[in-house]
Amino acid sequence: MDLIRQVALSFPTVVFTALLALALIYWLLVALRLAPLELFERDSLKHDHMASTMVTLGFAGVPASFALTVLLLVAGGITLAVELLVLRWLPLGLFRIPLGVVVLWGAFVLASPVAAVLCHGLHRRFHRRPQLSRRCLLGERVVVTAEADPQAFAPAVLGDDSSCEIRLHGKAGAMPVKGERRVLVKYLPGEHAYRSVADADYLDARTRLSRLRLVQKYQGPPSANGGPAPSH
Repeated sequence: MDLIRQVALSFPTVVFTALLALALIYWLLVALRLAPLELFERDSLKHDHMASTMVTLGFAGVPASFALTVLLLVAGGITLAVELLVLRWLPLGLFRIPLGVVVLWGAFVLASPVAAVLCHGLHRRFHRRPQLSRRCLLGERVVVTAEADPQAFAPAVLGDDSSCEIRLHGKAGAMPVKGERRVLVKYLPGEHAYRSVADADYLDARTRLSRLRLVQKYQGPPSANGGPAPSH
């Protein structure tokens, strides 16, 4: 017991001890229906928020709270392994703090793709209860199964789960076409339908940021009048 207490309260493991304790409390509240499953979700991916960030990292299809919990479990497991195998045997002293920060960063980097794969394998379970997880479908790719009706609604199924059917609501000039692959970007709660964009036109936050950095790199920093500085 002393070893478990020592490891659980040592840095950097203590970070996950605290975060996983909060996650456990949250899931107890969800089980008691005192907290929503889609705690971090919003109706749109347009603005930067927790859910859109998780979609960018590859966690589309599951609630952000669930994805965060899986990410914490995997990263916590990696950190615990490093603590037991390496850190506890070294006389680090004050160097434990900067080294622990590096371990935390590395644990999240390594855990992110593993957690994304695990979540992707479990997302069908959330599809079976759409009343609890409508907004977490944002970022998912779908296939349009029929032409839009006069009210601009078109049926579609998830690209990797044809048993999950949804409704798309198109707009003039960008109507869903049968057989087309699209990406869900906005949930319309009053209509229980989704806005979508063509798969080829979809740019997630990471791609937009990369393009913005490239533009700034080749155009140079903005000049005093607000425009890009002239290149030499």
